[in-house]
Amino acid sequence: MKRAFDIVAAAGALVLLAPLMLLVALLTWLQDFRSPLYPGRRVGRGGRVFRMAKFRTMVVDADAAGVLSTAKDDRRITPFGHVVRRWKVDELPQLWNILRGDMSFVGPRPNVPREVALYSEAERRLLSVRPGLTDDASIVFAALPEILEGSLDPNRDYNRLVRPWKSRLGLYYVATGSVATDLALITLTAVCLISRQAGLGGVQWLLGRTGAPPELLRIAKRAEPLVPSIPPGVTAETWAHHLTYH
Repeated sequence: MKRAFDIVAAAGALVLLAPLMLLVALLTWLQDFRSPLYPGRRVGRGGRVFRMAKFRTMVVDADAAGVLSTAKDDRRITPFGHVVRRWKVDELPQLWNILRGDMSFVGPRPNVPREVALYSEAERRLLSVRPGLTDDASIVFAALPEILEGSLDPNRDYNRLVRPWKSRLGLYYVATGSVATDLALITLTAVCLISRQAGLGGVQWLLGRTGAPPELLRIAKRAEPLVPSIPPGVTAETWAHHLTYH
């Protein structure tokens, strides 16, 4: 049922949103006359690497800097890229990935091979389902660029403050996800574009309804500063080594 919904909804959305996507592609190309698409390498279900399509919001060859996490004040983002990122329009080409079967509408967001190689045994359960266009963590951390704004090392701060909670939320979805949950998260993702607080409130309600542990309910409120944490299944020694050398 989930796959059937993905195919029908992705095909319909591609047709409906084609004019908007063509306009965004044209405006992106006019900035520097380079490809408007960025096909980043991501790891999907079963550990299979695929190319995840996005509208390019940065200068060409921005990934050569080796910075995987993007802060709001990242100078690699183009002027039009800021607008596209604000409304999450850069993610629309992933409808094609959903149609192909690389992704689903809802599931843990796919990560880059470099980070997946460091997954703990617990985190590797994230690869048991298709990665998604959105999930709980996408809404909870919709303000990720603001979280990393001003950071001297966005990669390190992302791994210290965000990744552990994204993994926990993703694993909770893997354990409890359903068609009803998927429909709720798709709706809340749209709500979050208009009101972040309303989106967060919806995620709190959804997590509470399914019996999520207190720490996930607390982090979903985003009412307190993030503090360094360790991903599930990772030892403190391994995590300290990861932060030191990555």
